[in-house]
Amino acid sequence: MPDPNSGAQALLSMPMTNGFIWELMLRFALNLIVAFTIIRYSYWHYQKNATYAFTFYLFNVLIFFVCYLLSSVTLSIGFAFGLFAVFAILRYRTRPIPIKEMTYLFMVITVGVMNALSTPDIGIIELLFANAAIVTVALTAEHYWNKNYLYEMRINYEKIENIPLSKHDILLKDLKERTGLEIVKFEIKRISFLRDTARIKIFFRQESSQG
Repeated sequence: MPDPNSGAQALLSMPMTNGFIWELMLRFALNLIVAFTIIRYSYWHYQKNATYAFTFYLFNVLIFFVCYLLSSVTLSIGFAFGLFAVFAILRYRTRPIPIKEMTYLFMVITVGVMNALSTPDIGIIELLFANAAIVTVALTAEHYWNKNYLYEMRINYEKIENIPLSKHDILLKDLKERTGLEIVKFEIKRISFLRDTARIKIFFRQESSQG
């Protein structure tokens, strides 16, 4: 039978440090700065969803430490498949995550893995460039997307007298005043003369929240 005290003895016999504590701290600082920049100035600046922002931070930190502390351990194929199975179960048993939030989640996981597992063969300049490139692409894409992307909304409109083509300027002005949105264009999808209403799809730009 195995000695019940062997586990405790092995734990107590572990050295206080293996001499890589400063490397761990520097890597973690770089990882946290990059993750904070992506989440705070790209995701949170435009989305402001506290639940997902919290998840991104925790996933990044957890993935970083798991990868760094297990970087010298040879994982078996069975363990790897088991890990993927756990993630698959969590994925299919929870509420579906929007594709944009899933992209940010993948991004912070990638940053954590990259900063934790980069080998000595990769120079600090290459590592910094990779992190800077990810941050730059995220910030640029998010800014461009929110500036140029048109959101859609369907509304019921009751002023049927503004439906004729000759009064579309009046219709557009009325829609802007009522909704308070920066409407760029609209499409009349359905007209009900029985109820004197029209179904209109509007396309608008959503002003980004500052913060």
